[in-house]
Amino acid sequence: MEEFVLFVMTFIFLFLIYQIFVVRKARRRNSAKKPMEVRYLESRYKIDLKLVDYKKLLLVISIVSSFDIALLVSIVMMIHNYILEIAVALFLIIPLILFSYHLIGSYYVKKGMIKDV
Repeated sequence: MEEFVLFVMTFIFLFLIYQIFVVRKARRRNSAKKPMEVRYLESRYKIDLKLVDYKKLLLVISIVSSFDIALLVSIVMMIHNYILEIAVALFLIIPLILFSYHLIGSYYVKKGMIKDV
């Protein structure tokens, strides 16, 4: 039960921080300065931002990023060896992020919100 509470608290905290520092700044910026996550989805999955609701995309990205980090923190906190915690975190972070952004990209590709190449 402690792990679940830790997960929920971490998720909420990170979601709020992400909303304040990344999403609000991204909404005010011009189109040349997009968040790295949006640029990744644009280049990898050819997502057309003219077809996508940009605010909704930023919300989805903030939810997924917060979930990834909260899940990683919860997994790492179950391990009680400091060196093993760092090794597991370093081993899991990249595949977890790539998998979650693959799901987002696949969703938008399936919806047909891609650039015609």
